[in-house]
Formats: sequence, C-alpha cells, structure tokens
Amino acid sequence: MPDDTPGPATSPVLAQFTRRALWLGLAILGLVVFGTVGLALTDRDGVWYSLRWTLDTLSTIGRLGPPHSLGGQIVEVVLIVLGVGTLFYAFATVTEFFVAGHLGDLLDARRKHRRIDSLTDHHIICGFGRVGRQVVRDLRAAGAAYVVIDERPENQALAASQGISFVTGDAADDAVLREAGIERARSVLVCADSDAENIFITLTARELRADIAIVARAAIEDSEKKLKRAGANRVISPYKASGAEMARLALHPQVSGVLGVDAEYRMEEIVVDAGCAGAHQSIGDIRGGAMIVGLRRDGHFQPQPPGDATLLPGDVLMAMGTPATLERLERLFDVGQAAPTR
Repeated sequence: MPDDTPGPATSPVLAQFTRRALWLGLAILGLVVFGTVGLALTDRDGVWYSLRWTLDTLSTIGRLGPPHSLGGQIVEVVLIVLGVGTLFYAFATVTEFFVAGHLGDLLDARRKHRRIDSLTDHHIICGFGRVGRQVVRDLRAAGAAYVVIDERPENQALAASQGISFVTGDAADDAVLREAGIERARSVLVCADSDAENIFITLTARELRADIAIVARAAIEDSEKKLKRAGANRVISPYKASGAEMARLALHPQVSGVLGVDAEYRMEEIVVDAGCAGAHQSIGDIRGGAMIVGLRRDGHFQPQPPGDATLLPGDVLMAMGTPATLERLERLFDVGQAAPTR
C-alpha cells in the first residue's frame, strides 16, 4: 500500500509543527485542570460547575460571571493571563506554518511521494553530478521513467527546476532507496562521485533486491572488482572508456564511434572517405567476417543493406564483429592504406 507520509526532506518541518501543537495541547489541558481544581477548592461550587467556568473563561465568553471568593478571582486572573498567552502562541504557530510556505512544501512533497509510488519498472539514479545528469538526459530522451537520489540541496533545486522526481537523502540508506521505489524498480544506476560511496550504495541496493540490475560507475580500475563483488551487474569506467575511444579515434580517423556489445564483439560506425580502398565497392566485397548492420547515406538510414549495394564517399557503415574482423574493415576504409587481402 502506498505510504502517504512525507519524505525525509520535509519531515523535520512537520515534526517541529507537531511538537509545538503537542505542547499547546498539553498547556491547554493543564490550564483546564488548574482552573477546575482551583475553582472547586476556592468557591466550592462542584467539579462540573468549575469545569464549565474554566472553559467559559478560557474561551473568553464570560457568560457565567466572575467567581465569588478572592481565591477564585486569583484563579481567574491566572487563567486569563496564561490563556491569552497560549492563544497568541497558537495563533503565531499556525500563522508561521502557513506564511512560511511549509504547508505548500508538505503538499508538494506529498504529491511527489505519490508520483514516485505510482512508478513501476523505473530506473533509480543515485547521484546527480555530471554523470548522473547525462544519464537523466539519455533516459528522458528514451522516454523511460526514473527517480534521482542525491543529498545535496543544490542538486535538489536543479532537479526541481527540471521537473525531475527527486528524493533527498543518502542513497546508501535503506529507507531512501525504499522511498525511491526500489521494490518496483527496473534498475539502479550508481553514479556518485566517490567510488567508496558507490560501493556502499551497491551493497545496500543488492541487499534490498537480489534480482535488480545494478550498473555502477568506477573512477579507478581497482574499484571495478570491488563493485562487482558488492553486487553490480555491470561496471562502467568513464575515464577508461573515454581514453580508449580517444586513442581509437586518433589511430583510426575513419571510425566515428565505438560501442562495446560483448567481451568478444563490438559495433563501430565507419565513414567511407573518397580515396579509400573500400569506396565504390559493394558491401558483399568488403564485409569479410564482419556483419554490416546498417548504412547511413544523405541523412537516411537503411538497416541490413543488401550485399550488392555500392558504397559511396560520405556513406557511414554500421559494422559489428570481433576486433580482428573490424581491424581489417578499418584498414579497408583508411585513406592511404592498401586493401587487405581477403
């Protein structure tokens, strides 16, 4: 059943208001008891009449008239002074709660909590730094549902300005992950700035859900093994991956993009330049052991092009294969290189 309690971001405000309201209730109860007992002892009019007279005085109605004895009049003065003070304190507490915008914050938090509770098969992004923001952009472009967890207030303000479902707190905390809906989520993307923090988040997420997919970010190579032992299904090293792709693009200018498909296979985009050995040849003649999965020409994409299609300068091939077969294909489209033997 969905939990309608506000999240960690607004619970301190509600807790403070609840404490003040509780003290107000106790103060009013104490005044009623004091007035009832005091008047019953001084005027000796009975407990029921004393209770009615106390409530009459505290509510400022004044219908029952003043007490007869001096002791009763002293009790009346004390009730008036303390009752008016308590009334003003209650008025100030309620006014502050509304004027300071706490009610609006609580309503926003409740709406946010209900929106997160309605999500299923969504992705939980732990960390809203540079990597986390890029993950959000890609998931949004793919139309996927997601929830972001971060404990920094500035990131909360940034997420709020973009309409992102956001949970403020430590993603290594069980309660925070549950608030983000890990029981119904499809995956957890761990992309905090610290590898140690990523390991703790991965451990917590794996403990809560043994079957959930966890993709974690590692800054240094030693952290990859630790994240795998902590329960991550996949570990991504942005620095390692970007460095490897930069080196490949420098060594092979005809390659415009690389995608790792498996440990033994990868997919590449290869540009057909004028003057290369592969230009003006058919796909069947150049593919060798590689699979040509797509051809982009003049802004149009053709999946699985036929083997008799002739390659023209400016075309972009999407090829998949082993490193050896793709190395052969790369040399074929490298300007200045001789055609490899088949």
